[in-house]
Amino acid sequence: MPLHFTAAQSSRIRKSSGTQLSGRQSPFSRHSRAKPFRSPLGRTALDSDNDIHSGYYKDSILPDIGPSQYISETTELNSVIQAIQYIRNTMFSDLPQRAGMNSTRIAEVLNFRRALPPIVSVAHVHMLLNAPTKVEREIVELVDSARVRKLFIPGRGFDSAGLGDLEKFLELLRKNTKTSAVAAGIFTPEETSSLVRAGFLVSPSSLAKHPSFDTSPTSIPASRRSHALNIVLPGQEIAVSDQRKSGISSMFLSIPNLGPYLRLVGAARTQIMTLLKKSRSGEAPLTLIRDRWDGAVESEVYYNVSKRARGESAGVLPGKTKKWKELYGMNFRWALEEALGSGLIELFDTGSVGPGVRRV
Repeated sequence: MPLHFTAAQSSRIRKSSGTQLSGRQSPFSRHSRAKPFRSPLGRTALDSDNDIHSGYYKDSILPDIGPSQYISETTELNSVIQAIQYIRNTMFSDLPQRAGMNSTRIAEVLNFRRALPPIVSVAHVHMLLNAPTKVEREIVELVDSARVRKLFIPGRGFDSAGLGDLEKFLELLRKNTKTSAVAAGIFTPEETSSLVRAGFLVSPSSLAKHPSFDTSPTSIPASRRSHALNIVLPGQEIAVSDQRKSGISSMFLSIPNLGPYLRLVGAARTQIMTLLKKSRSGEAPLTLIRDRWDGAVESEVYYNVSKRARGESAGVLPGKTKKWKELYGMNFRWALEEALGSGLIELFDTGSVGPGVRRV
């Protein structure tokens, strides 16, 4: 009987070695595994199926079939007076019921709106009426009849000139309709000082150095109030040497709280350009820019109402958005018209997703 030096043969089932199955393995088995890759274009195309607003042509160029007549088709104005009233009445949105702001902030927003001067930009009027010759002729007639006053703001270009309603202004100033300068000697030093403190008169140097200053009475330091009358125009030192002794120099007409108005308009234009910069191509559908302006706020649609009834989050409260925190609830259309009038953007017809907005 032979002796075996190895262990006895086992009857259990053994797994075959890897070499025996090598011929049946997949040819891609030796490649390293990785998650499926999604290109930016593919991700945008997929998101466009899920979200019609945030995915439509997010980073691509919109089709352009010509200039859009969206503003003229949705606005019916025939005169400069109607345009001024329309601009002033549509500047801000109504305060929502669920504002997300306490009573102090709500009072601050309402007081800020109430304190703004009755002024509109000439560029805004031109954009609404779209008839340059007719608008300029009508503005001249209104200025000559003292129904409106045209103000030029140095350092901001002619497009920033304003039309202010001066029905309550002094009768003496009504006669001076051709220029914004007030000659020396018209008012006494006491009257001039009172007008400067109220914000109806400013010195030429303050306009040149600070074109967007705050003209409210509390914003003018006491030192500037006392020395504002001693500043004269360049090149007139000799001509007004006698007037300097009396503390009177040429001044310019202004409107109280003109500074906050200019800063608010500038912030609105900047916000429009910032929203367009979020698109790589510098253009986006008008509906998308409006949604970005308003923010992801809750609305009164049925599914948001149902979410609030169940205690679920249905969006951000308006008071937490930039529209209400920094722009005091400015209406998107008003800011869009202001940016169009200033030449920063243009509207074009896409033919598929409505009007498009493009940086100029």
